Amino acid sequence: MKVLMVLTSHDQLGNTGKKTGFWLEEFAAPYYAFTDAGAQVVLASPAGGQPPLDPKSDQSEFQTEYTERFKADPAAQQALASTVTLDSVSQADFDTVFYPGGHGPLWDLAESSTSIALIEAFERAGKPIGFVCHAPGALRHVKAASGEPLIKNRRVTGFTNSEEAGVGLTEVVPFLIEDEFKALGARYEKGSDWASFIVEDGLLVTGQNPASSEAVAKALLKLLA
Repeated sequence: MKVLMVLTSHDQLGNTGKKTGFWLEEFAAPYYAFTDAGAQVVLASPAGGQPPLDPKSDQSEFQTEYTERFKADPAAQQALASTVTLDSVSQADFDTVFYPGGHGPLWDLAESSTSIALIEAFERAGKPIGFVCHAPGALRHVKAASGEPLIKNRRVTGFTNSEEAGVGLTEVVPFLIEDEFKALGARYEKGSDWASFIVEDGLLVTGQNPASSEAVAKALLKLLA
């Protein structure tokens, strides 16, 4: 079983002068869910190399058993430091793809023609695809074979308007996932703020927030079983 994980390369939080990137827990929990299940995991990002870590996700209050495990795992750290470039991977080589969040994907992966084409290739091949927190934003321009938005009339979730307001970034992000998905005709669903909540629609699995990351990975594994 081969799993592709796609991380952001974007490190600027809009025009705030602050840094962003991927969210540590949203990488670590799925990474270990996959590797503990015996999967071979390949990490990719638009620029390759070390993806930028959202510094906030490294603060003590956001640490979990999985982030602590990662910090004690030199092999995993080396794998993360040496992601392959997104344009070098093909869906044909993998069984599933998973996108961790953090705010970074809203800027680069949501607009990346390479990422869009990759997700479309996985979907056309009938393979499970998973996204958590802000990473569902990478679906913004993805099309179904019909030419319609992939998420139109599909059940999906992602970081809520109230969660974005809670972190004070409503006016900073390029778009709000909840609003954008509704505008695209998706059947957007949400649970309580900050609580684990995932939605499965066929082979499309989305999670609302960092607490949902492990559940999305385990749902993908179940679809592959």
